[in-house]
Amino acid sequence: MDWDVILRNLPFLLMGLQTTFKLAIVAAAGAFPLGILLGLSRLSSKWWLYYPASAYVHLIRSVPLILVIFWFFFLMPIITGRPVGSFTSAAVAFIIFEAAYFAEIVRAGIQSISKGQVMAGLSTGLSHISTMRHIVLPQAIRNMIPVLVTQVIVLFQDTSLAYVIGVREFLRWTSLVDAREFRSIELYATAAVVYFIICFVGSTITRRLEKKGGRLR
Repeated sequence: MDWDVILRNLPFLLMGLQTTFKLAIVAAAGAFPLGILLGLSRLSSKWWLYYPASAYVHLIRSVPLILVIFWFFFLMPIITGRPVGSFTSAAVAFIIFEAAYFAEIVRAGIQSISKGQVMAGLSTGLSHISTMRHIVLPQAIRNMIPVLVTQVIVLFQDTSLAYVIGVREFLRWTSLVDAREFRSIELYATAAVVYFIICFVGSTITRRLEKKGGRLR
């Protein structure tokens, strides 16, 4: 066993980890607002909002993430006539995919708020949009936070799939270093420990948020 291989290649591994965090942050930041819009559309009584949003959510949730990554990476250059970078392709694919899951979280969070609060907001003269914005959504997001954190953890794990289109994220750099050093056990064991630590910290935060939310209720 040669654990010095980790220290020798630490800059490359940290570079990959930085890309992994960047991809996860960009994807979450883009997917959550889109998920809110989709979630609200899924609750709308207007058919031209409900049916397209529902079709989008059901379609995306029915296909593997890796397929969405391939679709965007290979089809967009054909459609636009210009190449799209691997990181941009991965980020957009993750946003498209994760938005469907965030939409269902948002929908469930909004439905967890009693209809009495909506009626109370409307009775004060607020419009439906203002009621959702100022009364329902703030409470719903507080209820959603533990589930949202869990979904972001899943998103962080899924970023490893970006290697299939050449994004040099953490697992990709681990593979590249292994191809040169031939130290698979040490490198992939380290990668597993890093993923475990990050996800464990996220899970701990989720549990504390759930307990805090229970006390507040």
